[in-house]
This record gives sequence, structure tokens and C-alpha cells, in this order.
Amino acid sequence: MKTLNRRDFLRLSALTGAAVAVAATLPTFSWANVKKVTLDQCISMSPEDMAKGSKLVMDSWDYLRVTAATINDPAIRQTVLEILDNPAPTFMNNLMDASAKKQVHSELTSKGLLKDISEQDFLPPTKDPKKSPHPFWTAPGSGYQSHHAYPGGVVTHTALNVMVSLALYDGYKHTYGYEMDRDIVVGSQVLHDLHKPWVFQWGQDGESRTEKPLGGTGEHHSYGVAESMFRGLPAEFVVAQACAHNHAGSEKDEEGPVAWITSAAALVGVNPVEKGFLDASGKTLPLPRRMEGFVCHLGDHDWVLTVPAAKWMIPELQKIAAAKYGMSDADLKSKKFNQFRNYVFSQATIMTLYNLYSVKGSDALTAAVADIVQPA
Repeated sequence: MKTLNRRDFLRLSALTGAAVAVAATLPTFSWANVKKVTLDQCISMSPEDMAKGSKLVMDSWDYLRVTAATINDPAIRQTVLEILDNPAPTFMNNLMDASAKKQVHSELTSKGLLKDISEQDFLPPTKDPKKSPHPFWTAPGSGYQSHHAYPGGVVTHTALNVMVSLALYDGYKHTYGYEMDRDIVVGSQVLHDLHKPWVFQWGQDGESRTEKPLGGTGEHHSYGVAESMFRGLPAEFVVAQACAHNHAGSEKDEEGPVAWITSAAALVGVNPVEKGFLDASGKTLPLPRRMEGFVCHLGDHDWVLTVPAAKWMIPELQKIAAAKYGMSDADLKSKKFNQFRNYVFSQATIMTLYNLYSVKGSDALTAAVADIVQPA
């Protein structure tokens, strides 16, 4: 029987300890942790106040950091943790000059990756490419009418995605008897939405910035891939991350990740073929295609339910705001309602409230909201 040497034993012990730590930090919603406030208090809160005041958001944030810390490769682990702590658009360092921005805008437009976006509207506002406009844990999970659209939504969304990805990783391992690269499975999913704090910057009216399209999907996706390229993450990692929004299982589907890698490479100023991000033809991912990208894509399917749930939930909350909180039609289009919905969703999440509504009806939903924000 083979015996473990000291180095192997210590490594196994460390990984076991990390697995226990991850399990201990799984985010779990409880109504007991919801903090009730007044409407006036909602209106005065910042996105940071709301996210920090949500135990589920903070638990999800802790889970992401603890899970990222289990990445075995020290260079990848350090980069992932640094990005989580400061998701700054560092690749923008080369695009702060107007002429450089114009050149990239022209290149992306000529390749059909950027359509009907003026040079002025191209790229989100950037004061300092070394500093994120918001901490990662305060960003919404998507556009203001879409999934997880509340302060901290990006971390509850990403935490669930990471859990799904790890379940897929374990499932393939136990069923088929092989292991994928766990570092890439974890890291690519943790960073798949890394630039949402920059793209969906919070405004003074309580809404987040409206996202522009790039390469046939939301611009945040190509920017995140560009950031990973710029920070020197391995090609296999970058390719897996690029697959979050679509897989490479068919010629048509593969056009997506190829477009996003091509867009990201233009933003960073590198040749995607030479760097190993695309095959020699420049038309497919590197061959044979790695499985980690498929897992990243499958793990990012939280949106299948959460997007429609948000579209169904927001109108219901508007009805409650009008009936129970006396909000007028004008109020429902203003900071007053935006701050109200931001706080309600950050405390209980769109998904928890939608489940309550779908199972128990509008009266139960109204009562739950009144336990979050005190009616006037």
C-alpha cells in the first residue's frame, strides 16, 4: 500500500481544510436576518449601505472569497482574489488616450462587433483604471430590469453559479472518472461577471447604468475577458471564462465565444491566435476544445429563471408601493421607488420573493415586503 509523504499529507490536509471552510460558508437565506427599516431610511441609503446590511449578500461575498482561496495555482489564486477585492478596469490603462480609444472603436466596428454605438458612448466612464468605481459586492447582477438588479446582486448570482459549477465538476469526476482543471472551473466562474461594478455603475437616482452591446452580448462580458487577458491569466482560463455566455458545441454557438475573445483581444491589443485564445484559423476555440468552458457556461444558467422572475417581480412591487406606501405614478419612476425596491430586493432577493409570490400569492408577498420596509 502506498504511503503519503509529508508534503502530500500537508497538501491533502490543506485541501480538506479548504473544502470544510467552503462548506461552512455556504450562503443561506433566513427571514430572521432581514432588517426592517422605514421608507425614509431606504431613500437615504447608499448601495454600499444596502449591500453591507444584507446578510445573504455578505455571506455570498465571503463564500466567493473562501472558494477562490481554494484555487491551487498560486498565481491564478492571487490574481482572482486581487480582482475580487478591486475589480478595476486595468486594461483601460491603454485606452485612456482618445486616439487609442478611437482606434479600437474603429476596429471593433469594422469587424461588426460594435454596432450603432458612437465613439462617445463606447466604454463606461472611467476616472481611474486602477480603481473600481464600486466594490464588487455592491454591484447589481445585471441591468436594472433584469436578474439580481439590486446592490449585491452580482455576488448572490455568482455564488450560486460557483456552487452549480462545482457540483458539475464533482458529477463528471464521480460519474466518468476524470477530473477537469478545478482551478479553471472555480476561477472562470468567479470572474465571469467581474466588470459589472464598472459597467452597471449606480446613479444618483438609484438606477444602474444602462449596458451597451458588444459582440452580440452585454458589453461586460468582453470587458471581463479582456481584463483576464490583460492580467496574464492562462489561455485555458480566459477561454473558459469567454464561454460563460455560450458554449462551443456547434458552429453557430461557437461564434459567440470567438466574437468575445476577438473583442477582448482588440481591447487589450493582442493577437488572439498568437496568445492561444483561438485556434490557428482564428475561427474556433483552441482544438480540441476543453471541457471547463462548457462547465462555465452551464454554471452560468441562473439567468434562465432569474431574468423572467425579475420581470414578473418588479411590477408586483410597484403595485405594493402604490397601494401600501402611497407612491404616485411619478414616484414609481423616481429615486423614491428605486431605493425602495433596491432595499427590498437586497434584503430578501428577487428569487426568494418570487418564490413566495408564486406559491402563496400577492397577499403573502405584500406582508413580506411590509416586514422589510415599514408602511407609511
